[in-house]
Amino acid sequence: MTKGSLLDNVLVPIAREGWPFIAIFGLVSLILYFVYAPLGWIGLVLTLWCVYFFRNPDRVTPEREGLIVSPADGIVQMIAEVSPPEELDMGSEPVVRVSVFMNVFDCHVNRIPCDGRIGKLVYVPGQFLNASLDKASEENERQMVRIDLDSGAFIGAVQIAGLVARRIVCYLEEDQIVLAGERFGLIRFGSRVDIYLPHGAVSHALIGQKCVSGETVLADLKSDEAARSGEVR
Repeated sequence: MTKGSLLDNVLVPIAREGWPFIAIFGLVSLILYFVYAPLGWIGLVLTLWCVYFFRNPDRVTPEREGLIVSPADGIVQMIAEVSPPEELDMGSEPVVRVSVFMNVFDCHVNRIPCDGRIGKLVYVPGQFLNASLDKASEENERQMVRIDLDSGAFIGAVQIAGLVARRIVCYLEEDQIVLAGERFGLIRFGSRVDIYLPHGAVSHALIGQKCVSGETVLADLKSDEAARSGEVR
């Protein structure tokens, strides 16, 4: 499968949750234009940014069994070995957690990291600290998802609201069968997604790496390759 034409990649669909915001931005911009034209042009720029923020492009997801793809566009900010959230019932043994931070210019539509079944969904209200802080994974508002694999292993995906984010959207239901790369929700205006890998799995991502949701491979459960190292060049 190949991506479409250049025009298709520019004129991408808009997430349905974004249309009310785009309409409000556009209406306010129009009012500001009649009040004071320069303010209207500023409003137009903000409206175009809102359209860009809620873009919902197609992605080409690798289909091989064992691959774990990024659930979010953004930068790999942290890779740490930690205990999974108790709420997801993944055990207490430490696993590798990969944190992908989304800024306000990244696409905020989140995608399923691997094929499986939704074993558990847990919503936790909380604060709106800067999502780049490590403690945001325990103190911020978040939506937790456990994906059960055919092998019996678990993968956790946690949508975390950020300093500006005030709304987490998740379309999933428990016992739902999902495929890697499928859209499962979004977070509005700057946030983070944590991925908890199965026990014994290592991350093939690198801190500072730019991820593309549904495409960038974070781990390969079929590989015995050690964790990778890298440098800025």
